[in-house]
Amino acid sequence: MKVAPLYHELAKSDWCQPRIVHTGQHYDYNMSEAFFNDLNLPAPHVHLGVGSGSHATQTAGVMMAYEEVCQEEKPDYVVVVGDVNSTLACAITAKKLWLPVAHLEAGLRSGDRSMPEEINRILTDSISDLLWTPSPDGNENLRREGVPDEKIVFVGNIMLDSYEMLRGKIETDTSLKDLGLVTGDYGVVTLHRPANVDTFAALEALVNGLLAVSEQTPLLFPVHPRTRQSLHNHKLWDKLDTAENIKLIEPLGYIPFMRLVSSAQIVVTDSGGIQEETTYLGIPCLTLRPNTERPITITDGTNRLSTAQTLLQDVEQALKEASKPNNPPKFWDGQTAQRVAASLKEALQHGTA
Repeated sequence: MKVAPLYHELAKSDWCQPRIVHTGQHYDYNMSEAFFNDLNLPAPHVHLGVGSGSHATQTAGVMMAYEEVCQEEKPDYVVVVGDVNSTLACAITAKKLWLPVAHLEAGLRSGDRSMPEEINRILTDSISDLLWTPSPDGNENLRREGVPDEKIVFVGNIMLDSYEMLRGKIETDTSLKDLGLVTGDYGVVTLHRPANVDTFAALEALVNGLLAVSEQTPLLFPVHPRTRQSLHNHKLWDKLDTAENIKLIEPLGYIPFMRLVSSAQIVVTDSGGIQEETTYLGIPCLTLRPNTERPITITDGTNRLSTAQTLLQDVEQALKEASKPNNPPKFWDGQTAQRVAASLKEALQHGTA
């Protein structure tokens, strides 16, 4: 989702030939191939096919496969995105081959180093030559860590470029009608983080919390493959599947998913990006985590942190409060890809790596 707007912006330029490398870290069809189709991306130019595994297995697999790609293609710049294992693996590989690296979505910090993504963020930022930040707190975090100002470029939130790029298709998508839902009369749930779904105790608490919330508002739950497997393994699937006001569905592509989010009354999630999209759309969001690397969604947006134990109370409070005005943070405007492209062009022209 973050690659698409930048790819399209670079592809239409006369100074750059972008190539998409798909590591294969996100290997579920519904959560990868469908997104490529929705975002009008071509098939990846290179597919590393790394697949699942432990953090070490994935990171090592991407590094070995990507090293061959870099040695063969000798890119002028490597752009890594987000905070997944592939982000760090490709950044390390490129830097050890003396290739310049730009990190898109740099500077985000949760302060929680028990999160694998936090380690990926810190290490990637520490070795990148160009750091594109989505919000001012990202700039501040990087400066505090000693990154010089000339490497930091505040470009805004590219996730929202994807939304604006496909707004027309999102607004005309029929998923809402197909699922028998009414605008503003249901909540959307997404859960996938290991701390929430891997152990019985944590998952049971969230299941019970969702059951309680469903008595207040119907819930639509596109179930992540990891979560689905854990629900079955811990024999909790039936508790949700038989609940009168909870509808479990397969993971969705970007367009139908955003159609459902944009029409929801509230969103309950442990994802990162959805915190941003709900803030942009002015929809209350409860994030089931003790912290967030996107604090601007709390200070300037519609997001708040929640727990399984306080979920029902937090939902009730969020629904009682008047909606905040839809006034997104600076540069959350659908034009981030243009700023990123301009920054990359300048770096290439002036050799600022």
